[in-house]
Amino acid sequence: MASVFSKIVAGEIPAHIVAETTEFLAFLDVNPLVMGHVLVIPKKEIDYIFDMDEESYFGLTLFAKIVAEGVKKAFPCIKVGMAVIGLEVHHAHIHLIPMNSVSDMNFSLPKLSPGQEELAEAAQKIKAQL
Repeated sequence: MASVFSKIVAGEIPAHIVAETTEFLAFLDVNPLVMGHVLVIPKKEIDYIFDMDEESYFGLTLFAKIVAEGVKKAFPCIKVGMAVIGLEVHHAHIHLIPMNSVSDMNFSLPKLSPGQEELAEAAQKIKAQL
C-alpha cells in the first residue's frame, strides 16, 4: 500500500508544495510544530532514509539545505532545525523546523492546526524566498 507521501507525489492527496525537482518534494506539514514546518521527501518511496543509495541520500540532503534557506528567510528564526524520525509514515522524510528555542523541535508537544488559507500563505512565503 502506498504511503500518504506517495499519494501526495502522485497528486492523489493535495499538499502545500514549496519546492520540487524530478526526484524530491518539499511541502508544509499540515500539523506543524511551528509555522513554516516543512517535510522534505524523495519522490521514490523508501521506508528508511539510511536505506537510500548514496546519490539519492546526498541529493535529498542538498535539496533540504536549499529549502531550509528559504524557510529561514520566510520565517525569521535563529536556526532551521532538521530531524529524521520516520516512525509514523513509512516513507523517508526530513523535518525542517524554524527554531527560536529548543522546544520548537519537541515532537511531544501539541501540534498546531492551521487552516488551509494560513498554510497556503506560509507556502507562498517560502516559495517566494527560493
